Amino acid sequence: MTKYISLLRGVNVGGNNKISMPELKTAYEKRGFANVLTWINSGNILFDSDLGLREAKTACENLIETGFGLKIAVGIIAAGDLADALKNAPEWWNSDADSTHNAIFVIPPATAEEVCSLIGETKPEYEKVSHYGSVIFWSAPLKTYSRTRWSKIVQNKTAYNLITIRNANTTLKLAALAKESAIDCAV
Repeated sequence: MTKYISLLRGVNVGGNNKISMPELKTAYEKRGFANVLTWINSGNILFDSDLGLREAKTACENLIETGFGLKIAVGIIAAGDLADALKNAPEWWNSDADSTHNAIFVIPPATAEEVCSLIGETKPEYEKVSHYGSVIFWSAPLKTYSRTRWSKIVQNKTAYNLITIRNANTTLKLAALAKESAIDCAV
C-alpha cells in the first residue's frame, strides 16, 4: 500500500465549495481507502491505497463529485515523494520569518516544468522559485510580495488550474502526519 496525501483545491475557502471533513473522511473510508486522516478544514486528506497515483486521484475526484456534488481538482502526492521533495527543498525555503513560503503542488498529469513555463521568468529581486518532483517551492519577502510574478498566479487561469497551494507550515505538518501514521500502521 502507498500512503498518499490528497490536496483538494479551493475547498472551504470564502464560504465556497463547502465539504465537512468528517463526512469526507467517511467517504474516503467507504471508497476503501485505509488509515484515513484529515487535517484542518482546507481539504488535506492522508490515506493508504493499493491504487496507482493517477487512479487514486481519479477515485478521489469521483467520490467528491458523486458524494458532495462538487467538481474539485485534487492534487495528490505519495507521502514518500513529499518527504523526498522536502529533503531536496532549497536552503532559502522556509528560512526567513519576514517572507512567505509556499509549496505549490502540481496536479497530475501536469508537471512542475509546465507550470513554471506558464508563469514565466521569476523576478529574482522579489522572489525565489525552485522545484523538485511535483512540488514547486516559492518564497517572497512579505514587504514586496505584490511585486512577484508568482503572487499573481491566480490571474493566469491556465497555470492556476494546474496547481494547489499550501503554506510551508501546512506542508511540513502533512509530511509529519504521514510519517507518524506510517509508523503507527507498522506497529
